[in-house]
Amino acid sequence: MKRVYTFGNGKAEGRADMKNLLGGKGANLAEMNLIGVPVPPGFTITTEVCTTYTQQGKEAVVKEIKGDVEKAIAHIESLTGTKFGDASNPLLVSVRSGARVSMPGMMDTVLNLGMNDDAVEAIAKKSGNARFAWDSYRRFVQMYGDVVLGMKPKTKEDIDPFEEVMDKVKEAKGIKSDTELQVEDLKELVKLFKAAVKENTGKDFPASPWEQLWGAICAVFDSWMNERAILYRRMNQIPEEWGTAVNVQAMVFGNMGNTSATGVAFTRDAATGEDIFNGEYLINAQGEDVVAGVRTPQQITLEGSRRWAALQGISEEERATKYPSLEEAMPECAKALIETQQKLEDYFKDMQDLEFTIQDGKLWLLQTRNGKRTGAAMVKIAMDMLRAGIIDEKTALKRMEAQKLDELLHPVFDKDAIKRVKVVAKGLPASPGAATGQIVFFADDAEAWAEKRKKVIMVRIETSPEDLRGMSVAQGILTARGGMTSHAAVVARGMGKCCVSGAGEIKVDYKARTVEMGGKVYKEGDWISLNGSTGDVYDGQVPTVDADMSGDFAAIMNLAEKYTRVDVRTNADTPRDAAVARKFGAKGIGLCRTEHMFFEGDRIKAMREMILSKDEEGRRHALDKLLPMQRSDFEGIFEAMDGLGVTIRLLDPPLHEFVPHQLATQKELAEEMGMSIDEVKLACDALEEFNPMLGHRGCRLGCTYPEITEMQARAIIEAALNVKAKGIDVHPEIMVPLVGVVEELRMQAEVIHRTAAQVFEERGDTVAYKVGTMIEVPRAAVTADQIAEVADFFSFGTNDLTQMTFGYSRDDAGKFLKIYKEKGILKTDPFEVLDQKGVGQLVRMGVEKGRSTKPSLKVGICGEHGGEPSSVKFCAKLGMNYVSCSPYRVPIARVAAAQAAIEDTL
Repeated sequence: MKRVYTFGNGKAEGRADMKNLLGGKGANLAEMNLIGVPVPPGFTITTEVCTTYTQQGKEAVVKEIKGDVEKAIAHIESLTGTKFGDASNPLLVSVRSGARVSMPGMMDTVLNLGMNDDAVEAIAKKSGNARFAWDSYRRFVQMYGDVVLGMKPKTKEDIDPFEEVMDKVKEAKGIKSDTELQVEDLKELVKLFKAAVKENTGKDFPASPWEQLWGAICAVFDSWMNERAILYRRMNQIPEEWGTAVNVQAMVFGNMGNTSATGVAFTRDAATGEDIFNGEYLINAQGEDVVAGVRTPQQITLEGSRRWAALQGISEEERATKYPSLEEAMPECAKALIETQQKLEDYFKDMQDLEFTIQDGKLWLLQTRNGKRTGAAMVKIAMDMLRAGIIDEKTALKRMEAQKLDELLHPVFDKDAIKRVKVVAKGLPASPGAATGQIVFFADDAEAWAEKRKKVIMVRIETSPEDLRGMSVAQGILTARGGMTSHAAVVARGMGKCCVSGAGEIKVDYKARTVEMGGKVYKEGDWISLNGSTGDVYDGQVPTVDADMSGDFAAIMNLAEKYTRVDVRTNADTPRDAAVARKFGAKGIGLCRTEHMFFEGDRIKAMREMILSKDEEGRRHALDKLLPMQRSDFEGIFEAMDGLGVTIRLLDPPLHEFVPHQLATQKELAEEMGMSIDEVKLACDALEEFNPMLGHRGCRLGCTYPEITEMQARAIIEAALNVKAKGIDVHPEIMVPLVGVVEELRMQAEVIHRTAAQVFEERGDTVAYKVGTMIEVPRAAVTADQIAEVADFFSFGTNDLTQMTFGYSRDDAGKFLKIYKEKGILKTDPFEVLDQKGVGQLVRMGVEKGRSTKPSLKVGICGEHGGEPSSVKFCAKLGMNYVSCSPYRVPIARVAAAQAAIEDTL
């Protein structure tokens, strides 16, 4: 089996469609070679080797691929005219990770590998540039020490140990920028760095290039299993078994002086989707400098540079002198880069994220990949490319990451409120959105605060991949350093998080846990707001309003409507929620929970009176008070859903949830009902259950107290007739919860049909209605053929079905599910993503058995899974008529349903 694939000089053993084997970076490096893009020669070690490494360790992998790697290094030597490990003409290489999907910043990179005391002198002599040679050596020791030898800060308040050494040297020399360091300073840094490595690890820094290479290759494989990579995979549902490839390439140097540079670019704006080439570069630098945010980079295009200067409040004269664009500083290289980026976007037919280096005036591409983008950019780019004829409708829909649409539904700042608040800092609009929260400075604190349901803004000098945990739970991210392509900006856009980067005037003090901006010192816990669309930072909390849903968003929804075969309904208990969902394109209500209507004002009193009544007469008296309230609620919902089906679930929770448990409230209830406090306490205690989730609830209540079902059925039918009289097209669907035995449903259906017949006789009018059930008890799925004899429809309640199938309490499972995911027992939380192999098979059985009895049986799902994309696709494949989810997940479900239909035809 082939383990190593070479590329270079316009030839390659791999191709773009080999991402699973070569990773995204390796596959695209091969493809760029094949289409004539200048790429430094190199080779890719496959993802399969990573799997072997994880299972068998370093020795087994080195033994297996040693010969192949040596041949591949010889291939690079033949193309570059250099020799790996040679003292007079050394080959230096980079070692980079590359999974099949982009994981920016999550894994490790080593540059300038092969450098040692002999190589640095040879490179200084060969290039005639001693400063460049020693700067490359300094960078290599620093990067290798961090990535391979594990030289990290000891505590979260400490800075990088190498940066600490460098800061002392710069302070002693009275300089601020790395580029001001002279040859002797760099020599001193190499010596100090090596001493720090010896002190921290007890070992000498490796001088052998081959030892360095195997150390770096194994470090990249190790980084697949580092904490931040594992977290990123969990957040993005990337399987562990995919592994990462390793890419080894001949070095090209952006730090050879003022005719060299390095940069990152996007063929379109990754934040907004605007069709404008944009990116950042640094002269006399290497790639990590741009994304790390240590030096604030300059813009590639003149237009981008002028936009940046306007945001920073910098005059055109100062911009052109101090911060020229690449188009101004290196016009020939900029021209070549602009032509290459267009060639790559035209070829791959998607927005590209590029990494490039200019070595002594020659452009080299180090990477191209489909760029991470915000939800807004995702929609705009797809629709722009569709309108331009670059892609077709199905491709535009398939490019929608359904969860990213969620970003577009989030509120934005109220424009009037913004006029009244103080702007305390201004940075770059790295990732759009509106974020308000309390300041925290460290990732673990952000996690701890978020667990307490606090909204936080993470404030950092610059972010690193170690900050991912904090960034994932924060409302937004603010950094003092870094540009539009920094780690903070790229990762925030990928997550859909609001981010303001490069706010240079803010002063962050980690030890004091303060940030100074706008003439005020903010402490941890103080409130600020970020506008990721303008780069403004506001004092305090700023009110928000609902986002606009028109334009390209509406166009994507229209496309989804064109291709979908599954309707999307909503879970809504109020007319307001129903109206919101309908605005998002919901085709009815799949779950209206009647119990939520009983907790307001006088209703809870009537409900408690019904529960504590000693006989049926007392219960009916209390239910008579509830009847008009329920009827009014149903009328509002029917009106909001004119022409669409409304599935109303009868009372589901156990009765003890409605009674008071505090003594003061019990006394109040006793006085209202003319009972003694002891009688009330006794009645409340009698309702307590050891396991209420499996107790006296759902249809069991209706079978025990049929008068409850009777009242609810009357309220539904009367409400339907009332709105019908107003000209509303009403379609009530009455759903009996928690059925496990067909006799339960039969008994409840008889009560409903009898009550409806009475109302029709009283009113002299009728309305069509359906009676169905929730399939949420495993026995119901197993006996669905029997239940379908009575039911007009099935709705799978996958929240409870998951609880009962796994035997997990949803309220308590949080204590161990996190550990289960960390240990690989479960890949996802089954309450968030439908367990297709277990719970899904019960759903499949329920659908098939139900339709074996009643082929036209209408089937849907109304658990929270109804808005989760992979679960929606599973339901679509089973031939369900609809999925139902919360109002703000309706667009997500609509796109997922359309994608399922498209995938089914491919």
